[in-house]
Amino acid sequence: MPQDKLVSQSPAQNNSPKKTDGISIDNLPDLLTVGEVAELLRVSKLTVKRWGKRGKLPAIRINARGDRRYRKEAVLWLLGIQPNQG
Repeated sequence: MPQDKLVSQSPAQNNSPKKTDGISIDNLPDLLTVGEVAELLRVSKLTVKRWGKRGKLPAIRINARGDRRYRKEAVLWLLGIQPNQG
């Protein structure tokens, strides 16, 4: 396909909710799983866990298994997005 026929639309021109790989940033839960964070940030699950150990993205441990959850505000901060002050 010739390049003159390719039309790119910047995110500012797009009126749909912000999305990153199928997850809508506007409708995120307060706590996110390792997989959800990895998908949003486009990194591996292992990278998310490493960032937690290094303090870059603090994890909350839940249940007896120690599953990790991450606060929405911390993930948005890494994306450079300020959460709306309601």
